[in-house]
Amino acid sequence: MSTKAIPAPTLPREATYTTGPDPALAFRNVSMVFENGTAALRDIDIAVRPGEFVSLVGPSGCGKSTLLRLAAGFEEVSSGEVAVATEHLGYVFQEATLLPWRTVLRNVELPAELAGVDRAERRAAALDAIERVGLGGFEKHKPAQLSGGMRMRASIARALTLRPELFLFDEPFGALDEITRQRLNEEVGSLFRRDAFAGVFVTHSVPEAVFMSTRVVVLTGRPGRVAADIPVPLDFPREPGLRYTQEFAEIAGAVSATLHAAEQEVAA
Repeated sequence: MSTKAIPAPTLPREATYTTGPDPALAFRNVSMVFENGTAALRDIDIAVRPGEFVSLVGPSGCGKSTLLRLAAGFEEVSSGEVAVATEHLGYVFQEATLLPWRTVLRNVELPAELAGVDRAERRAAALDAIERVGLGGFEKHKPAQLSGGMRMRASIARALTLRPELFLFDEPFGALDEITRQRLNEEVGSLFRRDAFAGVFVTHSVPEAVFMSTRVVVLTGRPGRVAADIPVPLDFPREPGLRYTQEFAEIAGAVSATLHAAEQEVAA
């Protein structure tokens, strides 16, 4: 049975996780078949520990986003187990999903407001999160007044207000231009280094996956299975020029080759 994560009623003052052997999120022999009979996932075993940032890549429709929904408790597994070791969970969707009638500040406050956090406390947490994602000075702007990258920053800030120990990203930068996307890769990396959360990031971009991650998990075509779990032994902080190094190219090449084999399997 999937374990649903519920926001805590008060904000933790600091992250309670440090890098260690116990997983913040574990998929144990997970399979997923939808009501219409579509088999989305089969026999998935993945563990993500605090201080790990794991990207999921694979052919379209292989169940990457389904894994995130299972982790968040939005879906129930057909078999196996999803274990979530924290109630402090952040989720960033493909779209910014901001409420158009609310300012940036009021949008960022929303999760803590829904969790019943005291107004002064949630306002302080929202202002801190806005500063951390580089949106200081835009607190009173509404979403229509922001660029796509700024809206996504606001979405990330909103997720930060509950100080997530497990952070799920469902291909949040796919619709952005390349320069904005790379800048946000670097900014999320800075947040990851600072807070040492456990991160799971869905993307179709191999360079993005390698640049951001400590590991890249490649899934096969539907039903998704783990084709490879590839470590990324590159030091943090990661500077933009890392993308042009031989070591980066070798890791990206290994991921691409595995992904290509997974896609060929689908075609066959």
